[in-house]
Amino acid sequence: MKKIITLVCVSVLGGLLTLGGYKLFFEAKNTEPLVVNEVSEIPIYIPTTTSSNNTIETAMPNFVEAAEKSLDAVVHVKNTAIVTAPMTMYDLFSGRSSERAQVGTGSGVIISPSGYIVTNYHVIRNANDISITLNNNKVYTAELVGSDEATDIALIKIEPEEELPFLAFGDSDNAKIGEWVLAVGNPFNLNSTVTAGIISAKSRDLSGRNTQSFIQTDAAVNPGNSGGALVNTNGDLIGINTAISSRDGSYIGYSFAVPSNIARKIVNDIMEYGNVQNGILGVVGGALNSKAAEQLGVDITEGFYVSEVQEDTGAEKAGIQSGDIIRKIDNVEINKFSDLTGYLKTKSPNDVVNVTLIREGNTEVLPVKLLKPSITLLQTIGYVKNASKEDLKKYDINYGVKISEFYEENYKNYWNKNGVEEGSIVTKINGKKLFSVDDVQTAMKTRDYNEPLQIEVINKSGEKTVYNFR
Repeated sequence: MKKIITLVCVSVLGGLLTLGGYKLFFEAKNTEPLVVNEVSEIPIYIPTTTSSNNTIETAMPNFVEAAEKSLDAVVHVKNTAIVTAPMTMYDLFSGRSSERAQVGTGSGVIISPSGYIVTNYHVIRNANDISITLNNNKVYTAELVGSDEATDIALIKIEPEEELPFLAFGDSDNAKIGEWVLAVGNPFNLNSTVTAGIISAKSRDLSGRNTQSFIQTDAAVNPGNSGGALVNTNGDLIGINTAISSRDGSYIGYSFAVPSNIARKIVNDIMEYGNVQNGILGVVGGALNSKAAEQLGVDITEGFYVSEVQEDTGAEKAGIQSGDIIRKIDNVEINKFSDLTGYLKTKSPNDVVNVTLIREGNTEVLPVKLLKPSITLLQTIGYVKNASKEDLKKYDINYGVKISEFYEENYKNYWNKNGVEEGSIVTKINGKKLFSVDDVQTAMKTRDYNEPLQIEVINKSGEKTVYNFR
């Protein structure tokens, strides 16, 4: 019993000593404040969850207003053309004509309350009859005012009983890559349709000849929408939908529109002059890239490299030289050839543009007056230019244009065999006298494509010969 009591007392005494020691040493030390240094580090992986009470609001564009402005201003265009089809045995024995009515359709954009409509040239090509259906199903017969095959723009006119809703041209130079746009068309079987997308690129050339400068979008555009409107979220017309890039003819994510600044310039020229008035800079060259820069021995990979300055042009008179690199015209940066051609298509003869160029490492700005082109491409021959009085005097004539360069070696061989060389004079196209390259362009645009192309040429012996081409 004594042992048990002794054991209990020893245990109690040990517990008291332990408690006293803890109070003395540990709690006394922990009276100092504990400082925690916060370290802010960005974690390599941030966990996410599909369910959260936190809502992130994203500002999405509102297309309703733009669509309401556009729908009634976009029309359906039907083109009926009379074409010559191959004769069948039935046609031969029945005496039926080989001519057939061919119908094509597309869209158009009303640009004035009085009934002027912009569409694509390929929509109304060779039209004998043009029919317009408005979004309210009213039908009108339209007259062709004028067209420009190079830019694929045409202007037509209807005579409505009342003022029509229309779209105002916007400034396509201000359109930005990544900007939201609407493509509005009227393919008739669907009536007016609206698709949305963004601007994917600008100054796109599909020809490979640097003759085009399209706005590229990913808004869905399909056959029947050609000639329709490309509008921004304000409802401003910034382009005329023209083409798609596709192997099977259906939309696959790339659509292209003629910029509104080019379309507006074409329309104004047609209304004022009856044809397009182009102003040229007068330089020959190409776009720079790393390979071209290496070959040319320059360290700049963007811009237009001037390899030649044409005679009697604004560029020559302003002092632009071979070897100059054009980086900007007015406020438009020139990174590729189509940037240059696209901007110049918005300008007219006698306009003055400020050309920013790099010459031997130094930057210069030269004002250049644009002039009318003195050279053009003539089908089946090549390049022809305005003939001087001395050129015409050799053959005792007062009209004609001079062959400057044959387009291909095959053309050159053909014409050389007939005594026609560079410097020979082309006097007529389909019976129309040629006084300048403007007459060449007009004759080619207005000719009947069902008839053979007739070209009258004076060869090196002074003999006039008419050549027929189909």
